[in-house]
Amino acid sequence: MIPESRGPILVTGPARSGKSEWAERLAAESGRAVVYVATAREDPSDAEWCARIALHRRRRPAGWRTLAVPILLEDAIEEHDSGDKCLLIDSLGTWIANLIELEDADWQVRADRLVGLLAQVSAMSILVAEETGWGIVPAYPVGRRFRDRLGALVRHLGPGCAAVYLVTGGFAIDLRRIGIPLT
Repeated sequence: MIPESRGPILVTGPARSGKSEWAERLAAESGRAVVYVATAREDPSDAEWCARIALHRRRRPAGWRTLAVPILLEDAIEEHDSGDKCLLIDSLGTWIANLIELEDADWQVRADRLVGLLAQVSAMSILVAEETGWGIVPAYPVGRRFRDRLGALVRHLGPGCAAVYLVTGGFAIDLRRIGIPLT
């Protein structure tokens, strides 16, 4: 399941589809030292959010290193870039939410830096991203900004990835193998 070609692996899909579990499985099968890059911010006043984070923690093998990186994702990737490592980044949607207040131009600089960096790293990188644009258009500007930024980032990353998995209905489908690229 690990692609032979070089480049990041993108795992995307709807909520509760198993994206993170599939990404964790790929990381475990990589044979590399796994660095789990968690983009979520803990909020002790939100018990449900803390329970979600705890579930993710319980699934991780004890030997995996975990980094809490809600903002400086690009710096963490650069700092931990090594050919013997697997960087599992969970998730791009949460990272975008943490940066949602950035002006469009500033956001684009961050997104372009991330995409460029991922094309160059020697570490295996596995990225988890949510799919948000399959339903109605959000009623509020911030919701539309989030949806549009996430969709654009995932679309920009996809062509440079060694594999793009869509996880839905209990299945992981490699879109690079069966899909037709738009560009």
